[in-house]
Amino acid sequence: MVHPLIEQLRFARSEFVRGLADVSEDEGIQRFGPMNSISWTIGHLADQEQRYWFQRRALALPAPGLNDLVGHGKPASTPSIGEMWAAWRAITEASDPWLDTLTTSDLLGFFETPGPNESIGTLTQRVIGHYWYHLGEGLAIRQMLGHTDLPQFVGNIGEAAPFRVE
Repeated sequence: MVHPLIEQLRFARSEFVRGLADVSEDEGIQRFGPMNSISWTIGHLADQEQRYWFQRRALALPAPGLNDLVGHGKPASTPSIGEMWAAWRAITEASDPWLDTLTTSDLLGFFETPGPNESIGTLTQRVIGHYWYHLGEGLAIRQMLGHTDLPQFVGNIGEAAPFRVE
């Protein structure tokens, strides 16, 4: 059975997808003031997962060059939303088999490669929080774009990822 923390990561991902569904290519690159575009946000979350689950394990990157385009601290960009969703899907789908194997012991462990000195479990929590942070930002952008009937609250966590002990 998949670890409960990984279920929460998957739920955060699914809510991110639900909240940013049906954004057009033109809408995806819109910027309002200092806010990043929705397309940037999608790539940015993909980049974080790629750095944590592939780079930190010294594996080949599913989307090379992504960090230069949408990484933390990089100049603002407005990449194609289609390309960013494709990179996001490639990274999340490629990481899922490994994530499925993680145990509490693994989550308490650390990567041996350079990066944040946090356990794999804490990094997973960081990714989950990052998804929620940028989902809120993306929904605000969608409101500024005039979108209506947007998700109003957390989806069906009771069925998709209810609290459970390991």
